[in-house]
Amino acid sequence: MVDKADQAASALPHGVIQRPDGVYLDASLQGPVFVVAINQIFQAGAFLSGLDYAVFIKALFNIGPPLPPGPPGEALIRIADVVRMFDPQRRALYRAVKMGKEIAEYVFEPLFIEEMVLPDGTVIPERPVKLDFDEFVADMWVKGIRFGIDANNVKAAIAAARGDRSTVARRLEPGKSIDAHVIEVSQDLRRSDAPREKADGRVDLHSFQNRFPQIRKGMRLLKKVPGETGAQGLEMGGTALLPQPPGDLDFRRWVGEGTEIERTPEGEFLVAVEDGFLDVDTKSGKIAVRDKIVSREGVSGRTTGNLALAGAFEEFGDVQEMRAVDGSDITIRGNVFGHINSTGGTIVLGANLVGGSAYNVKGDIRVKGVASGSTLHTRDGEIKIAGRAESCVIVGTRVIIEEASNCEILADEVKIGLAEGCAVAARSVVIESAGPRKQSEMLVLVQVPDMGPINGEIAELNAKIDALEHLRQQFKEEAEQITSIPQVRGYMTLTAQMRKGELTLTPEQAPQLKKMAAAVEPQLKTVGHLLQKMKAAESQQLVRRAQIDELRKQKLAANGLAACKIEMVSGETLVRSMPLKEGAPPASQMAPKDGKAFLRGPHVGYESLFSDSLGSLDWTYSAEPD
Repeated sequence: MVDKADQAASALPHGVIQRPDGVYLDASLQGPVFVVAINQIFQAGAFLSGLDYAVFIKALFNIGPPLPPGPPGEALIRIADVVRMFDPQRRALYRAVKMGKEIAEYVFEPLFIEEMVLPDGTVIPERPVKLDFDEFVADMWVKGIRFGIDANNVKAAIAAARGDRSTVARRLEPGKSIDAHVIEVSQDLRRSDAPREKADGRVDLHSFQNRFPQIRKGMRLLKKVPGETGAQGLEMGGTALLPQPPGDLDFRRWVGEGTEIERTPEGEFLVAVEDGFLDVDTKSGKIAVRDKIVSREGVSGRTTGNLALAGAFEEFGDVQEMRAVDGSDITIRGNVFGHINSTGGTIVLGANLVGGSAYNVKGDIRVKGVASGSTLHTRDGEIKIAGRAESCVIVGTRVIIEEASNCEILADEVKIGLAEGCAVAARSVVIESAGPRKQSEMLVLVQVPDMGPINGEIAELNAKIDALEHLRQQFKEEAEQITSIPQVRGYMTLTAQMRKGELTLTPEQAPQLKKMAAAVEPQLKTVGHLLQKMKAAESQQLVRRAQIDELRKQKLAANGLAACKIEMVSGETLVRSMPLKEGAPPASQMAPKDGKAFLRGPHVGYESLFSDSLGSLDWTYSAEPD
């Protein structure tokens, strides 16, 4: 009699091999071939006994852990022990399965085989019976469940003493696709927030090590990682569930000034095309490499600490109080409560300066908002405040303010729209409207050239000219006394007539003339010396007069160098001239800390130019005649 297993094995489809040591699949074939072959086996009323369900699913649908190695030297996949025929009496034990969209449920309950009477009259009573997992797989296949059986759950339900509804299979959802994205490819993009180490080895806890990394030309900044499609899923019936396609991105949206996309066999990269500093615009996402540092987080102890920068800097946030920004060509778009120090270029404050300071060694300072309780200082440049200045100390070459209140201003040139309660010292002052504010008087000190030294030199030179004239007259009188002697006068008259040709001596008269010359020779020498002294005194007088003329030209050249114009005085206003002493620094070069004491202190020797509560003033400096 032929064994049912042998009968099933003799009719195995292509790709399935029954060997004494098990049932194998031909590994040279693909999963769809195996699905067809297994379907033939199960539809023919057979099942796989000793089934390794994990290997079975991997071979048919490529889902699960890697396949175990087959027999040495053979491309085979062992999936079960043997192919057996499914006993119809056993098949009748399996109930219908409830299939949903995502899961399948089966009601497990106690089962019995009914009482049987054998032909010889033997009675086999009713007895309990258990389902079999291998049979269950074959039965579910025929009922439409080819994939996703929960082996552990099914085996546990079969072994349970009590029946229950259990989930016996689940569909496999497709894996989530990974959209195309961008990753950083350079560690140099990362900032170092470690405390900065000073040159002497000490650590500055108020500054970060490297808040703004420098980028070199050709450096790769970002890489575009292509999208990755998720693993496909499977319906319980074996139909593939395709994943959502991965989203793509336009890498060009990251390209900013100083960057470009480079396509290589390694992938697409965003690279720098010039040296500079990284600028990431959080709104647009663009990445730029600029010749100046751009920040949008503000300057504070939390974000940047104090900054000491080598290049130009632009900040879109605020600079918090007690924070310092040191650099060159600095632009702050937010409010400044700290200290801005620049070695050159222009300081531009796009909002307000409150309780802080702005110092530029050589360059301009621009404030587009309000300056309050602050110090603004440039050694060589213009300070312009488009808004209002309150209680500030302002020192610069040229100062322009729309509205100033209770400020101390020292400059070479000052122009103010409305000035209230300010103290101003400058060479040239133009104010549209001036007046006091509460307890602060309105004071203008016009810096004029100090002509005292020049006038002193002129007076000294005039005194020397007078002294020389006195000597010349003395020499002249002495010479006249000598020439008035009859013998001397006669000789001088005779020689004068001979020079003019009015008189000619005979040979007999020549010896007599020599005797006359010998007699007056000492007197004549004395007169000659006196005449030389007179000429020397006259020459020195000419030199002194030329020096006086040059000094007078210097005085005239100073005319118009200082001026003060106040178009309208609306309250007690005092204007004084302030002579600039020789060697003393001009107002524009004074230190801000000395400004208030200088302006509000005593003004001894200053000339009053205006003192009234109404009216106007248009005064230009003119040197007084000596």
